[in-house]
Amino acid sequence: MNTVAPSPPLRIAVADDDRDVREFLERFLPVLGHGVHSVARSGRELLDHCRVNLPDMIIADVKMPDMDGLEAVEQVNRIAPVPAILVTGHSVPSWVDRARELGVMAYLVKPVTEYDLAPAIALARRHFDEMQALRRESADLRQALEDRKVIERAKESVARRVSIPEAEAYRRMRRLASNENRKLIEVARQLLAAEEVFHALEASPAGGTRAHDTR
Repeated sequence: MNTVAPSPPLRIAVADDDRDVREFLERFLPVLGHGVHSVARSGRELLDHCRVNLPDMIIADVKMPDMDGLEAVEQVNRIAPVPAILVTGHSVPSWVDRARELGVMAYLVKPVTEYDLAPAIALARRHFDEMQALRRESADLRQALEDRKVIERAKESVARRVSIPEAEAYRRMRRLASNENRKLIEVARQLLAAEEVFHALEASPAGGTRAHDTR
């Protein structure tokens, strides 16, 4: 039988216009070892709570007055990514698709029971962590590619300025970075900044006006 590992303690924001659902979540989340971050009766109230202090997770009804759960989750995620579980009376394909786009990790159909809640929280947290790890990996890869472009440009500049092969220019850049205990990308950026100064000097007029002494 497949089991879901227990989720570590979380501070969970609750939002639902149904008092029975709010009271159930307030009562049962601590039983699962989680804290109740805040309790809201509308999407706007949920957003206000999250603006003051971000929760570790959101459990929100889809349909609420003022602002629905989907819009509230979207607004919160503009502040910072937060895993969310949506609660609904029935599944509607249109909002399910929208929920996926917003990064909602799970949804529960009413009536929510204690048997549904624990695995939903654990799975939502795990899926959120996996997605964040993929985003960090993608960002790191993009940064590595950008750094490589900068280093290549700096290498070409050194090779041209010193009249040496590019392979030798690269070795000298690495040696300089090692000797100064700096990252290669830092050395490359400094070299390109110097190259811009050289370009400016080379583009300036050979003569130039001399200021007159008006004393």
